[in-house]
Amino acid sequence: MTAQTETRPPAAAKPVRWAADAVAAMREGARLRLDYSAQSLWRVDRMIEEIRREGPPYAAVENVLRGFGAYAGEVVVRQTGAEWWATGGDHWIRTPDGRLWDPFEEARRAYEGNGSLRLLCRDATASAERP
Repeated sequence: MTAQTETRPPAAAKPVRWAADAVAAMREGARLRLDYSAQSLWRVDRMIEEIRREGPPYAAVENVLRGFGAYAGEVVVRQTGAEWWATGGDHWIRTPDGRLWDPFEEARRAYEGNGSLRLLCRDATASAERP
């Protein structure tokens, strides 16, 4: 166990696992490397767009989108020092400025054509940098 995982709040356990599963699935299935950088979210947004164009029902891709949302949340956590929060089975990230962000909802919105995990990361990172 690394020092980083030892100090993570319990709310991080599931999203961190979902993110790692998404990274592994993309590496093995799509030959796409995700490195937890903000730039990698461009690739995730494009992957969501490709899935959307294929037209599967939301229920068929819900777990994939959950993984992408968790991955985006973990990118924000690593970029800003944010923390995962959980209540009643829902997970969010809280940036140091106190704002709550829902990367899972943003992944769903991206699938519907109205969201972007890259832009969520950009906005959350900019918000955390403000004094």
